[in-house]
Amino acid sequence: MVFASLEFLTLFLPAFLLVYTLARPAWRNVILLVGSWLFYGWLSPLFLFLHMALTVLAWVGGLLVDRAQEGGRERVRRLVGLIVINTAVLCWYKYANILAATWNDLLTHYGALPMAWQRVALPAGLSFIVLQAISYLVDVHRRVVPVERSFINFATYISMFGHSIAGPIIRYDWVRRELNQRYFNWQNFSLGARRFMIGLSMKVLVADTLSPLVDVAFHLHQPSLVDAWAGCLAYSLQLFFDFAGYSAMAIGLGLMLGFHFPENFNRPYLASSIQDFWRRWHLSLSSWLRDYLYIALGGNRKGAWKTYRNLFLTMAIAGLWHGGDSWNYLLWGSAHGVALCLDRAWSRSRLPAVPAWAAHTGTLLFVCLAWTLFRAPDFATAMDLYAGQFGQHGVALGEAMAVTLRPVHGLAALLGVACILAPLLQARCERRLAGNALFALAAALWPVLGFVLSFCLIA
Repeated sequence: MVFASLEFLTLFLPAFLLVYTLARPAWRNVILLVGSWLFYGWLSPLFLFLHMALTVLAWVGGLLVDRAQEGGRERVRRLVGLIVINTAVLCWYKYANILAATWNDLLTHYGALPMAWQRVALPAGLSFIVLQAISYLVDVHRRVVPVERSFINFATYISMFGHSIAGPIIRYDWVRRELNQRYFNWQNFSLGARRFMIGLSMKVLVADTLSPLVDVAFHLHQPSLVDAWAGCLAYSLQLFFDFAGYSAMAIGLGLMLGFHFPENFNRPYLASSIQDFWRRWHLSLSSWLRDYLYIALGGNRKGAWKTYRNLFLTMAIAGLWHGGDSWNYLLWGSAHGVALCLDRAWSRSRLPAVPAWAAHTGTLLFVCLAWTLFRAPDFATAMDLYAGQFGQHGVALGEAMAVTLRPVHGLAALLGVACILAPLLQARCERRLAGNALFALAAALWPVLGFVLSFCLIA
């Protein structure tokens, strides 16, 4: 079950909100926990049992880490053991298929029969649940947060259905006070509902509309320059509005229930460098990688060489985390790791600063080219697309793309670009039109209109 579905919008969410609203404040964590478990178990009860098992493991593990002597080896052993178990579970579900496929490719290459293999399905939200569990355990070990002794509160934190599918990655310290006391009122509910409607519009009106065009472009054989760039730019918009739309819906749902989740995107396509891009893209993941991986590897504390090594390794691991059905993700993360190292080296050198327009253009170009590798189903397809982007397969629009293209794709792309550029003009428009009644009415109604149109398209 996903947010942009009739089951969620017409059955699950209304029923859940009704029960949550009528419940006493002391029972709302229980209602949220049960509702979240029903959400995860909608597709497969087996995945729900795994989710519960990981929740119990992290809760008990936190108590065990907290009980061990601070600074002692036993405390570190317990923490490392818990991290290894959580990571192993994630690796099995996420990477078993690609490792098996790679092994079979090697066997067939050398003339042997491939081994029998049944694909392992990835449980919904597992990646985010594991990262949240690890961050909690590390924070308990570091005494950043007190250990949570209430299983209901902890399980509610781990299981909240609003953000565990596509983020943001919530740390326990951000919500621990609101788990015990939060304000469920009309103001929060209305602001959250508005944010949810905006997120749904981003997902349905832009991302889902561009999705068929992207699918065709990334499965073309020898795409032309126009084909390859149309697919690349369409995917860059689709990915952002899909991911940012889900994050906006999660933030909105949290606010409707009284939780204040952090922003997860900050105009990433307006970044002026790769470092700046990662300060704007998937902020909760970027900060998690910095605090729990980059710093754990040594950060920038042990000289320039190890700093660059740690940057590269962090981004390579981040690439692997994003997907387990292709080695392209590892290559994508490695490319960003190299770019971050070069960016850092340039900024610390005596070389002249890059002009602002060139910095913005170069960053956007690199990010979009890297998305080609991220989206392509395999390395050979990515190379074919890169060849097309550099004009090696001709220039004109191909027949397959011409048949697929519709005016609605152009409208979705224009809407996406307008939404990306709108913040540049927002402050100026608000100053000039602050007292305009028509402007105020449009600002109040456009999320509702977007939601209604999105709902009609889903139905």
